[in-house]
Amino acid sequence: MHFLLTFMFLAILIPILGAQDTAVIQKQRIPEVSIFDIKGNLYNTKQMSNDGRPFVIVFWKTCCKPPIRELTTLSYLYDEWKEQTGVKIYAVSVDDSRASSTVKPFVDGQSWEFEVLLDPNQTLKRSMNVNGLPHTFVLNGQGEIVGRKLLFSEGDENDILKMILQTVPKR
Repeated sequence: MHFLLTFMFLAILIPILGAQDTAVIQKQRIPEVSIFDIKGNLYNTKQMSNDGRPFVIVFWKTCCKPPIRELTTLSYLYDEWKEQTGVKIYAVSVDDSRASSTVKPFVDGQSWEFEVLLDPNQTLKRSMNVNGLPHTFVLNGQGEIVGRKLLFSEGDENDILKMILQTVPKR
């Protein structure tokens, strides 16, 4: 009898918790904090948008190979994705203030077309609970977080594209 009651309790509780988690993620927005653009100018995160189209935020660091691999892969696919979905990608470097001066030359050498931002104090990183790199967020045209991906392996770009496609209205 005890087993049956426990089973029934879990059968009811698990879908409720799962539904709440999904609702919270879909309504979460980027926290408003001040960071910097690649030229060192102050940049408020409320400026992050894409004219009603989806956008992606990738947290990375110049000394960390997995985020560089992810951004290189996304760079290769970026033109195709922009044409298909209108997506915009923000690459947010979390290199500290000593290393942030190396970000622009590094990005120039990679020929990435993303908008690159600097978070040397890791204010945005902390406020978005980013613990590992890369940490990728997909946002819909209203600026709501609809998906996230931690770390990167070959093929994960397909998962990111699926999250982006879920935000694009069907034609």
